[in-house]
Amino acid sequence: MAAVEALIERHQDTLARALTALADRDYWSPYPEFPKAYGENAPAEGKAAFEARLGTAFELPGHPTTGELVAGEASPYGIELGIGYPRVEADALLAAARAAAPTWGAASPAERAAVCLEILARINARSHEFAQAVMHTTGQAYGMAFQAGGPHAQDRALEAVAYAYAEQTRLPERAGWTKPQGKRDPLKLIKDSVVVPRGTALVIGCNTFPTWNGYPGLFASLATGNPVVVKPHPRAVLPLALTVLIAREVLAEAGFDPNTVTLAAEHDREGISKTLALHPDVKIIDYTGSTEFGDWLEENARQALVYTEKAGVNTVVIDSTDDYKGMLNNLAFALSLYTGQMCTTPQNLLIPRTGVATDQGEKSYDQVVTDLAAAIEGLLGDDARAAAVLGAVVNPGVLQRSAAAAGGEYGELALAPRVVESAEFPGATIRTPALIKVEAHKPDDRAVFLSECFGPVFFAVAVDNTADAVELLGRTVREQGAMTATGYTTSPEVERQLVRACLDGGVSLSLNLTGGVYPNQTAAFSDLHGTGANPAANAAYTDAAFVASRFRVVQVRRPA
Repeated sequence: MAAVEALIERHQDTLARALTALADRDYWSPYPEFPKAYGENAPAEGKAAFEARLGTAFELPGHPTTGELVAGEASPYGIELGIGYPRVEADALLAAARAAAPTWGAASPAERAAVCLEILARINARSHEFAQAVMHTTGQAYGMAFQAGGPHAQDRALEAVAYAYAEQTRLPERAGWTKPQGKRDPLKLIKDSVVVPRGTALVIGCNTFPTWNGYPGLFASLATGNPVVVKPHPRAVLPLALTVLIAREVLAEAGFDPNTVTLAAEHDREGISKTLALHPDVKIIDYTGSTEFGDWLEENARQALVYTEKAGVNTVVIDSTDDYKGMLNNLAFALSLYTGQMCTTPQNLLIPRTGVATDQGEKSYDQVVTDLAAAIEGLLGDDARAAAVLGAVVNPGVLQRSAAAAGGEYGELALAPRVVESAEFPGATIRTPALIKVEAHKPDDRAVFLSECFGPVFFAVAVDNTADAVELLGRTVREQGAMTATGYTTSPEVERQLVRACLDGGVSLSLNLTGGVYPNQTAAFSDLHGTGANPAANAAYTDAAFVASRFRVVQVRRPA
């Protein structure tokens, strides 16, 4: 197809550079993360495009539909969205995917990669529109919604495409085989290795990071030849609906069936995820969300390869530091960013009662807690700045936990949450973090801090000493799961202990972060998001294992 050949030529340099970046692991991105890079008028144009969709029906030409519209999104910033999406029965979605599968599956890895890169290029060009969509469905502040929902999500998608291409082309399409037979003629065969897609893929999106968490699975499955059904969270449909719209446009222009990618919008708690997940046509499932439903998928969707990212308890061990102020400021920002509504945000800070050695002298447990609370207050003291860091509360459950912390239900408050007012969005629901003092040896306290408390509720856990902190870190990862672990120490021996605990538990560790890199941030092409080695997630974004089982290689042998 001439259109596909043109896409291959257009994007071959980007793909080549992405493949190099996979090996180098240094910083690289083809998608600028600075809003001004997209032109002086791009922010206003993106906002206008977003506002033009408010109160309208979202059209997906040629998409299956019952004729009914689904509209359930509500902006955490208090504005009315009122966007209706086509409702589709599960059988119709899967029938459409089944019809689209042969042509897409027959495309070469290079052709599929080129189509995926064209989709990403068009998404990237509309990053400001995506930022508005992410902001008003997740509560992320605009700056974060632009970066995490736009270029950084696109980086993760490209990373998945590059891995998919590398794994599909690892074996030669055709190879000659010659086995000597002594004085007799050698045995000679020609062997073809054919990439065969696994089958229809289902992506179940989350409320907080619909693109960042949704793109790796979506593009890994698409690039390996599988049709994809995208099932957004009912409160965060628009970012993934825009993605599906653009993907369908590119597929159609390239000569493929646009139903290679479809949207499964539903009313809240309608249950289409379960219906789709159990259907025999669905062979791959990517899910981000609660442990309860993730466990259900792993236990019941036996016909599918299931990739899950679930809940976890992220821990910080504070032993010692040579930059006390830098440590406090780094942690204050990490705890405040997006109101703690990130799967990578630290929850528990383990602090020895015996004190913490710092460049400002020995600091007691109480002093560290007091100083951290002051650092958070200093960061968030101005409402305008606080709103830009915190964003808005994503759902009622987070608000309830914040209120419970304010009421003392979780323990003694070292820092009480407060309401932040937004001049730009008077209807926004914004809360600052709560910092709670608890004791590691008290059973009632352990029952609270050893389970995930998603949102802006954090625990300063008093432990007897650093050895106890390291042991508690390891046990928390093994039993509860974790996406991140963080340590502060100037001791080589304590560093070895922290590394050993994290290797044994299967969680990635950040040490002594005091500058512009934070525990809850990861970079595509360099950092792995999750490991697949503890209960919080059974896969990582992105490594070869994340893509390699989404297809199989079938060989055909014949005499030479």
